[in-house]
Amino acid sequence: MKKIFILLFSVCSWQLHAIDYHVDNNPPFQNIGDVPWATIGEGDRVFIHWRQTPYKEKWVINAVGTEQNPIQVIGVNGPQGQQPIIDGNGATTVPGVNFWNEPRGLIKIGGSNIPDNEIPQHIIIENLDIRSARPPYSFTNDNNQTEFYSNNAASLFVEVGQHITFRNNTIQDSGNGIFVAASDGDTQDILIQGNYIHSNGNDGRIFEHNTYTAAIGIVYEGNRFGALRAGAGGNNLKDRSAGLVVRYNWIEDGNRQLDLVDAEDSSVLVNHPSYPTTHVYGNVLMESEGQGNSQILHYGGDSGTLADYRKGDLYFYNNTIISTRTGNTTLMRLSTNDETAHVFNNVFFGTANGSSLALIDGTGSVNLQHNWFKTGWQDCHCIPSGTINDLGNNLTGTDAMFNNFATQDFNPLSGSDLVNGGMDPLILLTAEYVVDKQYLKHQATQSRPTPDTIDIGAYEYCGTLSCDLIFADGFE
Repeated sequence: MKKIFILLFSVCSWQLHAIDYHVDNNPPFQNIGDVPWATIGEGDRVFIHWRQTPYKEKWVINAVGTEQNPIQVIGVNGPQGQQPIIDGNGATTVPGVNFWNEPRGLIKIGGSNIPDNEIPQHIIIENLDIRSARPPYSFTNDNNQTEFYSNNAASLFVEVGQHITFRNNTIQDSGNGIFVAASDGDTQDILIQGNYIHSNGNDGRIFEHNTYTAAIGIVYEGNRFGALRAGAGGNNLKDRSAGLVVRYNWIEDGNRQLDLVDAEDSSVLVNHPSYPTTHVYGNVLMESEGQGNSQILHYGGDSGTLADYRKGDLYFYNNTIISTRTGNTTLMRLSTNDETAHVFNNVFFGTANGSSLALIDGTGSVNLQHNWFKTGWQDCHCIPSGTINDLGNNLTGTDAMFNNFATQDFNPLSGSDLVNGGMDPLILLTAEYVVDKQYLKHQATQSRPTPDTIDIGAYEYCGTLSCDLIFADGFE
């Protein structure tokens, strides 16, 4: 009986202490700064309601939730579905907190004196429009002084954190849309899910990107990536993580769509068991005319310290790659011959002649099977020093027979070579990496039909009956 009493007391105690804060036009929380950010804790939820004028406030979250009772910051839509806007241009740091690296971000996770937790955990930020943290914009810091954002400022900046989720946000008009720092391995388990990330980067610079991340264990899922700001030369998704998974995303344009390189400043990540294994599957990757580098994906490293390069296995499968360039397009650059790509069940289609499409940039090892390429495709627009191992069942043609190319509906038509052209996942892949979803325009996923033989590409053909059974994933 005593044990039952203790359990009930514990549950009731949590219920009494978890608090919901509603920031709107009414007291007591008319501003984001009215929330006591220095003392929020397990189970607390901050609801930020839409209003006509953006919230021009910036702050740090450095608190510890739990898996069952995370700390949540939730945007509440306006009457026409408008997300609340957090605008960094002219923002003021909220009172009651003290943190460093203020010019680096609009909403920051971790790294503060007040509050002073070493590693914030189990934090969810969702359904906000977070924008405008970049030069030449300025803000008022916690000492009431005006500062300018740094070039590498981000809408969302994780200095350190574990079990962090960014979901269903709009991220735009910052140096980096999202920046996640490795903090020498202390940053772990990051989920970036269902966001619309676009129009970030700085004019004339190549060092800032729509996202720039490094962590142990990071998953990108169901996001829509648009082009960077006009004049910005950065990549769309740049990552230096250990245990990276990029699945079921729509990634359009950028200098490269994917730049997956070495953990240049963290020996902990380089030596982590998950570092040499990367999974990229179920994505739509699109390359438009005039988008800088003609390579879709770069895997390996860029620091020049070859010992730190990934030198492992890239599993690249069930992706739909589209190029509308009039010139050459290359699917992937593998940095050295120590990088291996397992490429299967992908469709690689370009509107230019098939000879304009190449598989690799020169180096690396590629195991190739059950893909669809446009007739005339090349191993390389060069004499490669790497190795391409054709393991069979690769198809070619002039038309992949998408449902409607003009409207970017890349589902295969009945009779397309993509239908039933794929293969089962490699035996090396665990059930965690089986393709069981597909991207749903926009910022969602849906269950993927499961026929006896999987289709090539990011989408599975569904007949009249099976289409009715497909359901969307609300990311809960």
